[in-house]
Amino acid sequence: MSTIMHSHEYLTQLEEKKARLGHLLNEFGNHELVVIPSKETGYRMRAEFRVWHEGDDLFHIMFNSETKEKYRVDSFAPASQTINEAMDILISQLRPSKTLRKKLFQIDYLTGLSGELVLSLLYHRQLDEEWEAAAENLRSLLSKRFGTVNIIGRARKQKKILGNDFIIEELPVNARTYQFKHIENSFTQPNAEVNCKMIEWAMSQCGSSDGDLLEMYCGAGNFSLPMASKFRRVIGTEIAKPSVNAAQFNIDVNEIENVDIVRLSAEEFTEALKTGRTFSRLNGIDLQAYNFTTVLVDPPRAGLDEDSLKMIQDYPEIIYISCNPETLAENLKMLTQTHELVATALFDQFPFTHHIEAGVKLVKKPV
Repeated sequence: MSTIMHSHEYLTQLEEKKARLGHLLNEFGNHELVVIPSKETGYRMRAEFRVWHEGDDLFHIMFNSETKEKYRVDSFAPASQTINEAMDILISQLRPSKTLRKKLFQIDYLTGLSGELVLSLLYHRQLDEEWEAAAENLRSLLSKRFGTVNIIGRARKQKKILGNDFIIEELPVNARTYQFKHIENSFTQPNAEVNCKMIEWAMSQCGSSDGDLLEMYCGAGNFSLPMASKFRRVIGTEIAKPSVNAAQFNIDVNEIENVDIVRLSAEEFTEALKTGRTFSRLNGIDLQAYNFTTVLVDPPRAGLDEDSLKMIQDYPEIIYISCNPETLAENLKMLTQTHELVATALFDQFPFTHHIEAGVKLVKKPV
């Protein structure tokens, strides 16, 4: 990834984020904060828009977060070039089509560095064979411009898939390109280039180890797969079945042999590890053969609850990726009772917003 020049406005807002995160983390020790900036535009690989019908016209809209007023969106600077080009061409094809625009109320875009594209069209009506034929013609037209294009039609209790309901993303991490199945309507990191840097930072916190890595809430293996090169073996836990299936696909397509993904909650996994309780979803994995030296967590905005915090305090090293620095700081009050904070990072996934993605590493204190 080439060096990016940043505007004064961007650098100012990034300094404000750095100061805010630093203030929250200073309570736990004075550490150099690694800062990973973003491109100012063209960084988002996902975007969702409502659709507005006005006579013969049809266009994307968004809503002002403060006034709640709608405003027209013909282009969206944060979104990738692929999404912006698709927005323009798609709307131009939908406007004259009574079949495709009838009761259409939302369009979701999913793409990646690979350039593949999923377009989800959401309707307040049931979709019939006429819609399917028109959508297939649209997909054929768009595929000439964009390559791999998939269209999904959604209505109440209805989902029509033309092509696939996923893209195959290609993420360059430490000179190796990993392929990931990103499923429509499932969570993926929206800023792909910063995500790659975030994975590299997490990997940099782990020297080559004879120990094993446990990742809780692993999703489709965004961290688990690249970090497998740093550990003897890796287990990721995830409860969402589509994510587990995608993770297994990702393991196979990347030919990684030392990663297992199990469909268990963090609580179930800990119970199996501590008590020996068997779960059929462990697929014969012998947890007693593992030596978990590091645990990685990437929880939702609410952070970790007390029971989960107690679970991860059992591990010598903790890598915690957070999308909410306030709940991270709250969690650190408990974690630093047993562990020392040794590294911190800021990943600017969402430029020109208040959102901060952070990473910390903790090491268990000597007894």
